[in-house]
Amino acid sequence: MDRAPQQLAALQANLARVILGQPTPLRWLLAAFASGGHVLLEDMPGTGKTTLANALARSVTASFKRVQFTADLLPSDIIGVSTFDPRDQAFHFHEGPVFCNILLADEINRASPRTQSALLEAMAEGQVTAEGVRRVLPDPFFVVATQNPIESAGTYPLPEAQLDRFALRFGLGYVSVEEEVEMLAAQGKTHPLQSLGPVCGLEDVQGLRRAVAEVRISPEIRRYVVDIVSATRAPGAIRIGASPRASLSIQKLAQALALIDGEAFVRPEHVREIVVPALAHRVTLDAHARFGGASAAEVVGATLAKVAIPA
Repeated sequence: MDRAPQQLAALQANLARVILGQPTPLRWLLAAFASGGHVLLEDMPGTGKTTLANALARSVTASFKRVQFTADLLPSDIIGVSTFDPRDQAFHFHEGPVFCNILLADEINRASPRTQSALLEAMAEGQVTAEGVRRVLPDPFFVVATQNPIESAGTYPLPEAQLDRFALRFGLGYVSVEEEVEMLAAQGKTHPLQSLGPVCGLEDVQGLRRAVAEVRISPEIRRYVVDIVSATRAPGAIRIGASPRASLSIQKLAQALALIDGEAFVRPEHVREIVVPALAHRVTLDAHARFGGASAAEVVGATLAKVAIPA
């Protein structure tokens, strides 16, 4: 655990060479990466979602695959398929792109629900079942999925079961005018991605995940996490609240944030920081709240404000 905060700081500094003016999204991405969760990046086109995933892959000595999700993509295009070899008169399984350490699922909502569901088992259990055979994925396995919120033609909203597999959903947003000018200067001749090199290996990543699990979290903080998640299940603007999987995810993310801050224990501030991006995509608003213009993030934020902070 002694080296973990330094390794996380080195990763964040490396990513910041490419993603300018986005310290909070970088912090959240690394919290999910270190805690073993997956990330859904939802933002306007051109804000750097794909670049961020590529930058993370280049910052770690790990296998990286990218899948461009389209309407004609099949589950076998992701998982893999067996083909017949006439030389030995036998079928051989050819692994799909899901067999990697970091998977970029680009524009995931453009594929059909059948294809989207091919990732469910992989994201939840680190394995896939192809043709009745269980196949274990490399460890670690981390999914960064992207989707654009403004385009509805030809897209399929992610089902609740798959959204629940993402530890975090957040966007990058636009940078300031000064940072955008700096971005133009940095990319005048070559893209900064071209010069980005790894700062840690797979063993370091596995060590980070062990270090996250060692961060202390008191019974009071655990109860605070459960109280927040339970509040989303109370009658009100939320029709379907978050599941216990959300509580587990928030606990791990809060431990990771504490580790990033170089602290040995979780504080309430770590929990509060991560609640909205960890819960908003896991809840379903009732019709009255939706037609009233409320967003899930606003409702979750209001719910958080009502839960007493432990002393």
